[in-house]
Formats: sequence, structure tokens, C-alpha cells
Amino acid sequence: MVKDEFELRLDEMAKILTDCQAQKGLSSCFNCELIFECETRKNYVDAAYNSMSKGDSGGFEF
Repeated sequence: MVKDEFELRLDEMAKILTDCQAQKGLSSCFNCELIFECETRKNYVDAAYNSMSKGDSGGFEF
């Protein structure tokens, strides 16, 4: 299966997020004191949304 640009971006953001968690010794962002201000987590959430919606606002392709 060939990944589109949104899936590739999601993979990239997931790696950055998990690297951040590992550096902080965390298994989840929920245990991080910066969860609500974290740009890394925001970028991951945005990438996940864009991957599901394929860049369109509104509905998702499942």
C-alpha cells in the first residue's frame, strides 16, 4: 500500500511524539505537565485529523 502525503506526515509526527515521550520517560502525553501547551502533541493531533480527512474540512474517509 502506498501512503499519501497525509499518512506520511502522520508517521513523521508520530515518530517525533514518541521520541519526545521516550526522552521524558513517559508512555503517554497524558502524564506530561505540558500536555495542553505542547506544540509537538498539537502537530500530531493536526496530522491525525488531516490524515483522516485527507486535508478536507468536515467528513472522514474510513
